Amino acid sequence: MPTIETLTPNEISKILKLHPFTVTRLAREGTIPAFKVGGVWRIDRAKFERWIATQGPKKPKRGQRRSTR
Repeated sequence: MPTIETLTPNEISKILKLHPFTVTRLAREGTIPAFKVGGVWRIDRAKFERWIATQGPKKPKRGQRRSTR
């Protein structure tokens, strides 16, 4: 069976420059790809990297202006 490299919320928080509690909340909400092992959140590195690649700038909704700041 292949080994899956996982990251903790603390490691993800350093990458995203967020508080670890925020990363845990995002995992719980299903915003970032994560799973629990023994009550501890884990994030599959490969799935996380694919998720990050899809998180580019969002297009404004029709009728909304882009921010110029």
